[in-house]
Amino acid sequence: MFTKLIKKFKGKEAPVVTTPEIMGLRLGASFELDPLAIRLILDELTIESCSPTQIIKAVGVVELDGTWVYRFYTDDDAWLQVVAEGGQSDEHVVDVKLFHFYDTQDVSSQQVWDTLLKEKIGAANYQLDDRSYSRVWTSTGDYHNPVHMAEKTYEEGGDFSQTDQFTMLFERELSDQRTESLFLSAEEKEENAGYLSRSLVISTGITLTPSQLTIHG
Repeated sequence: MFTKLIKKFKGKEAPVVTTPEIMGLRLGASFELDPLAIRLILDELTIESCSPTQIIKAVGVVELDGTWVYRFYTDDDAWLQVVAEGGQSDEHVVDVKLFHFYDTQDVSSQQVWDTLLKEKIGAANYQLDDRSYSRVWTSTGDYHNPVHMAEKTYEEGGDFSQTDQFTMLFERELSDQRTESLFLSAEEKEENAGYLSRSLVISTGITLTPSQLTIHG
């Protein structure tokens, strides 16, 4: 009897984890940027450099009532965000942005966390490196409560994790009528050891058009 049970369990295959993908972007794939997309405005951006070819090392997805936010984390300390509305096919894509991480700040106390969520992240303006960014998401009042996003992130090797994020999007105008985006995310995650870690993640980025992006599957 026990021999049969052992054979039964041995014969079972581990469930296949399906990682998110869209536009040919997926875990392990790469993409190339049109060099001019960055070069012409690099002096105005917060970042100092941007690799023209980037390899996707992790993939995250957020579901928001009919909107899907895909994030493809790369080897350039960057992440490509693809937003799809009304469906998850390529034709539903409405926005593509390339962000680079600017800073990650540890949040060490409940007081600091509460101040971030109630006073800072949703303010009408945000200063970074003597640059002023205006909040994109509108509110009836001066302050906009951060938008909650629960992101499930998949990494190479089959590992995955979930992070609660309280977010806000800002932008400022550049000389060529494009904008530089600023994305703030107060993040909390339950670690394997059982404790809750919190941090403020600051990223800056630009919007890309389909002609500025070549995807290699």
